[in-house]
Amino acid sequence: MRVGVLTGGGDCPGLNAVIRAVVRKGETRFGDELVGFADGWRGVVEDRVLPLDVERCRGILPRGGTILGTSRTNPYKIDGGAEAARATLERRQIDALVTIGGEDTLGVANRLGAEGVNVVGVPKTIDNDLSATEVTFGFHTAVQIATDAIDRLHTTAESHDRVIVCEVMGRHAGWIATYAGIAGGAAEIIVPEEPFDIETVCRKLQERHAKGRYASIVVVAEGARPREGTMSVTSGEVDQFGHQRLGGIGNQLAEEIERRTGFESRVTILGHVQRGGTPTAFDRVLATRFGIAAIDAVHDGDFGKMVALRAGEIVRVPLAEAVTELKTVDPALFHEVAEIFF
Repeated sequence: MRVGVLTGGGDCPGLNAVIRAVVRKGETRFGDELVGFADGWRGVVEDRVLPLDVERCRGILPRGGTILGTSRTNPYKIDGGAEAARATLERRQIDALVTIGGEDTLGVANRLGAEGVNVVGVPKTIDNDLSATEVTFGFHTAVQIATDAIDRLHTTAESHDRVIVCEVMGRHAGWIATYAGIAGGAAEIIVPEEPFDIETVCRKLQERHAKGRYASIVVVAEGARPREGTMSVTSGEVDQFGHQRLGGIGNQLAEEIERRTGFESRVTILGHVQRGGTPTAFDRVLATRFGIAAIDAVHDGDFGKMVALRAGEIVRVPLAEAVTELKTVDPALFHEVAEIFF
């Protein structure tokens, strides 16, 4: 078979491990010819391909990012984009397309699948917010990076008697903030699932410092929002999928905390450092398992599916199920575990 591979959306530790696994099993076990599309759906629309074989994929397992490049291109937001994508796949004689991405990338795959394209999805997002899988690769790496940063922030906060706000990724779901906040011993965790009350946050910090604790770490997800009327926030431009470009809630939060409490406050925005660098062993293994399962699904002719992790096993679920609903933080985890300490 002639199999295409693409990586779409934000880059993520473990993407190269998926590519490597698809290519290794596809070429050596099935005799497939594999090609990669450059820069996600943009490469499909513009007909830009890269050769993929075992030799090309040597040494990429521990590398972050993606050797194929990526973008947030949405063919359905480009005049004639979907038609151009289908024409490229037909012209390149692609029998099946392995699509590695999050909600938006897989949403496009689902639509093309309904139009007759043979697609298999692989879930990718450091936010861990795809509901059809228990965990996505890249999440554990992002949490470890954030936890390491929080550990370091503790010592400087204690040295200067400061409040330090640490902003982490998480547009709609606070998985990274919750996990890293628990692991790093934060004083407060603020997530998108529950609008926060700035007065309550400040009161808790004042109570904490009144007991002799003169330093506090506040972990906030980039998509966190205050309760209506309690604090003004700014909004940015949107991408082709209608998502606002986030980042900056940490600065606004730190300013409000210092103004309302008098505590010297600083902010650290981890940003794209969470996406970069070497994936953890867990993410390398999970990504490899996903890649192998994806090429198996291709040869089983089980299209319109996404591979997923459930109860430790790799299973296949309908793409439509994967992109219908976002997976948000379990309230039990946030309230019954996190709130005991914060």
